[in-house]
Amino acid sequence: MNKTIGILAHVDAGKTTFSEQLLYHTNSIKKRGRVDHQSAFLDSHMIEKQRGITVFADQGIIEYGNATYYLIDTPGHVDFSPEMERAIQVMDFAIVIISAVEGIEGHTETVWSLLKKHQIPTFFFINKIDRTGADAERVLEEIRSQFTTDVCDISSFNGSDMSEELIEFIAEREEELLDFYMEKGYQSTFWIEKMQEMITSTSLYPCAYGSALQDIGVKEFFDCFDRLTTTKYNKDKPFAGRVYKIRYDEAGTRITFIKAKSGTLHVREELSYGNGEAEKITQIRKYNGNQFQQVNKGNAGELFAVTGLTKAVVGDGVGKLLEKAEYELVPTLRSKVVFEPGINKKEALKFFRILEAEDPSLHVTWEERLQDIHLHVMGKIQLEVLQEIVFERFALQVQFERPEILYKETIETDTIGYGHFEPLRHYAEVHLQLEPGNRNQGIVFENACHTDDLPVAIQNLIRQHLFERNHHGILTGSPLTDVRITLLTGGAHNKHTHGGDFREATYRALRQGLEKVCNRLLEPYYSFKIKVDIDQMGRVLSDIQTAHGQFETPETIEDKAILTGKVPVATFLEYSTTLASFTQGKGQLSLTFAGYYPCHNEQEAIDRLGYDKNADPEYTSSSIFCAKGAGYTVPWEKAEAMMHCL
Repeated sequence: MNKTIGILAHVDAGKTTFSEQLLYHTNSIKKRGRVDHQSAFLDSHMIEKQRGITVFADQGIIEYGNATYYLIDTPGHVDFSPEMERAIQVMDFAIVIISAVEGIEGHTETVWSLLKKHQIPTFFFINKIDRTGADAERVLEEIRSQFTTDVCDISSFNGSDMSEELIEFIAEREEELLDFYMEKGYQSTFWIEKMQEMITSTSLYPCAYGSALQDIGVKEFFDCFDRLTTTKYNKDKPFAGRVYKIRYDEAGTRITFIKAKSGTLHVREELSYGNGEAEKITQIRKYNGNQFQQVNKGNAGELFAVTGLTKAVVGDGVGKLLEKAEYELVPTLRSKVVFEPGINKKEALKFFRILEAEDPSLHVTWEERLQDIHLHVMGKIQLEVLQEIVFERFALQVQFERPEILYKETIETDTIGYGHFEPLRHYAEVHLQLEPGNRNQGIVFENACHTDDLPVAIQNLIRQHLFERNHHGILTGSPLTDVRITLLTGGAHNKHTHGGDFREATYRALRQGLEKVCNRLLEPYYSFKIKVDIDQMGRVLSDIQTAHGQFETPETIEDKAILTGKVPVATFLEYSTTLASFTQGKGQLSLTFAGYYPCHNEQEAIDRLGYDKNADPEYTSSSIFCAKGAGYTVPWEKAEAMMHCL
């Protein structure tokens, strides 16, 4: 039986130490490592050793009982949460580590919301019970009040015998179970099987206590975990899997990590992925830490890596799995790479493309006109780590400019945009209706064009051009979003329409429409949850208002106040430091990306960014018509009257 388990936690909750104990007790490693001694098995990268934090979601292999476990130790720092989210989507089970001293912290809430979203069966381990100030019962109550009431204490369960209290807890979950319990009482095998079912269906969440550092309760917890978890993978079905990680080894070989969902994959088989691509598998590797062994096949339920796939990206389905994974955690900051004099930036761009393949959330962009490289990041710690990675792997000294907010743009009114592209021996015309879309829905395309006007192939081509890139808004040049675009009609010429003509006409129609409507600048917002002493609530509410945030009615629990709401990322980036300062480190702050909403200081941001819509080399709102054997430009305000398809 194959099981993929992920270890997740807020930074410093003891996640990697817990993983070391599991590997040791299952004879996967001979000696336990420690984060503070820079000897942890799964924190094998030098940057991880030096910083004492997990940056990369690396995996170990455990053989225990009748199962093979693939153990993923995920990053706990919020700056590396996209790496954590990518790993979550291939987990069969998750173990969330929570400190018995600090309790539920900001990143723990992010972890929990993602596990709930992807319906990952979850166990809790309340760690550090040996520390001064530890209170496991209080933390269990926090889990019940903030996460789920379906959490049960399994510390009395030894893998075979269950306490009557635990059985009663399970029986109370369903009416049929309660009837069975009242009639037949305690039947250990039945209740264990029922627990397995309820855990797998995410209707029950077991919890235990211990200390990973002192090796208290870890082995007992894993014995229970092994007994209460089961998976069913079918090797006889056609092969299907999911790409969850890309890495390049020291030789520059692209390595694609796959979770097999069904079937078997053999070396030298051709594997399809993405948009119809197919390539031959040249190697299959089983990784344990940073070591691997080559095997001839990969089976359902296993994690393995392959070579031979040159274009597969993180999230791609492979084989019979066509659906591409979507990720929720997106960076809200953008930074420019600063090079030393004399560095060939286009050559350096190749290195950043490698990093982008490994971490797609970087979204590396090359600005040809300015010869600049920009990338998207979660925060300052990520930039510091990137700086070290670039030097270590590519011997390149770089700096990063102070991160800026990633803005977007949208529209508030309806219009029709017209684009015509007709230099000599070219022809394309496109009419697009633009309407405000739902907030945070992105670009939505609809088609109302008749095949008498444009063939289906060209209609599909126009749709492709609308989604092939982020289109610039006209206020700041930021990506356009939350717009419903309907293709109304258009025109082609049997002789003169060539490849690229409809891209030109589509872009011009979109841009011409933007010139005629009310445009709005959007900025990223956080959803926040702040927990402080009641006497500190007034200060926090004042800070939220100063930051142009909005809050719900405060909730009070005993002597604590819990505040929730949303606030611009730009005004709250440094608030964790402020909160820690005036609460002496006792205040809790959880920030999650809430989406894009109207900018709190729109005109100030527009002036600061200084975008000139008429000087954008990639976009123009004018159209080109042809007369007397030559093309000529018509400005956007006059182009509509000259369209051929009106």
